[in-house]
Amino acid sequence: MASREATHAGSWYTDSGNELNQQLDNWLTSAELSYGPARAIIAPHAGYTYCGECAAYAYRQVSPAVVKRVFILGPSHYVRIKGCALTACTTYKTPLYDLIVDRAVNEELNETQQFQCMDLKTDEDEHSIEMHLPYVAKVMEDFKNQFTIVPILVGSLTPASEAIYGEILAPYLADPQNLFVISSDFCHWGQRFRYTYYEKSCGHIYKSIEKLDKQGMDLIETLDPPAFTAYLRKYSNTICGRHPIGVMLQAVNTLKTKGHNMSFKFLKYDQSSQCKSMSDSSVSYASGSLIFE
Repeated sequence: MASREATHAGSWYTDSGNELNQQLDNWLTSAELSYGPARAIIAPHAGYTYCGECAAYAYRQVSPAVVKRVFILGPSHYVRIKGCALTACTTYKTPLYDLIVDRAVNEELNETQQFQCMDLKTDEDEHSIEMHLPYVAKVMEDFKNQFTIVPILVGSLTPASEAIYGEILAPYLADPQNLFVISSDFCHWGQRFRYTYYEKSCGHIYKSIEKLDKQGMDLIETLDPPAFTAYLRKYSNTICGRHPIGVMLQAVNTLKTKGHNMSFKFLKYDQSSQCKSMSDSSVSYASGSLIFE
């Protein structure tokens, strides 16, 4: 079985283990622990120059001592898949240390017959999962031989499909030894993204983008899958991890029917730049934490 190389190291983030360790340490130290212990987090997956600080607010809520397994749900950017796909690799490399794939859980998920397998090129090309690996490694460094990862590539799902995957993953979310990382950036705004929604009453474009994103964030905080789906249909906001978020919301929905109480809170919001003209572009980032009450 193959290992997945850290193909974006050196471009999206530094490939120097010492430098990377220091960067992550600084960002995590600056973020406040205010909404933990997280059972699931939403965090961005852009280059660390843009979103490293924002992502720290989600990872700061993780309690590594209790975590034995980390599920990482990332959207597929480069290949079209209708369902979800698992890795065929046994290890994922990072500049800090290698992460071990949980083959037993992969086999359990395979047995549902709802998952396909990523080929190695798809696995290595996709940054939505890789960008979380150094943060996972850093947060879990004191327990690095005591946890595994379950990377899941999420394709273009219908609401009904999100519900199916949510139901499959709900028992894992219910286990306090599991952490779910939901990989998503928020609004991709500008001509190059073919999305230029602008509510002029907000003033500058970046204020309109913020209002739009925060509407979506507020709905995610209600943990109501149909409300988030309706918002996406109304505004077509270019939230690239909308399907991983939808799967998380559906897993929460399943657990609610079994008597579990959960709440979600966003802790940080940022934009790569502040758009003021129609020729500008930006990507938004948001980090939040799901806790069981």
